[in-house]
Amino acid sequence: MLVVVAVAAVVGTRAVTAARSRPLPAEVTERTSAHVVQLVTGSCLAALPEDGEVDRVDVVPCAQPHAGQVVAQYEFDAAAVWPGQDGADARVARACVLSAEEEAAGVRVVTWAPTEQGWDGGDRTGLCLAVPTAPVTGSFLDGTATPAG
Repeated sequence: MLVVVAVAAVVGTRAVTAARSRPLPAEVTERTSAHVVQLVTGSCLAALPEDGEVDRVDVVPCAQPHAGQVVAQYEFDAAAVWPGQDGADARVARACVLSAEEEAAGVRVVTWAPTEQGWDGGDRTGLCLAVPTAPVTGSFLDGTATPAG
């Protein structure tokens, strides 16, 4: 009986881990709380968390006001050795470039790189977010982002 319980606990843990890392669709249909590893290019975030490690965020349809959008992803090689936090941050930052129009409009880029703990868990994806000075509706990817309100 104890073996069955242990096996069920392992299977249950794997199912939860798989669900937490399953990518979201690029355009969600309703507000969704998600783990950062579920974000994809196109994900619009209701708000940006404070600086530091990020675990969960609220993703909203891009037609709703949002504070930022994932506009690109940087994939580290699956066999890469941990480059250190500064190295991971720098590699992702080099991959994140905004258009001249976005920069002129005051949009800034925010980068999220895997942490060492995330790396050890298999996370090899860095994210580039376009962050406007005030909430927008629409998408930076197709040029429809406009001030909300």
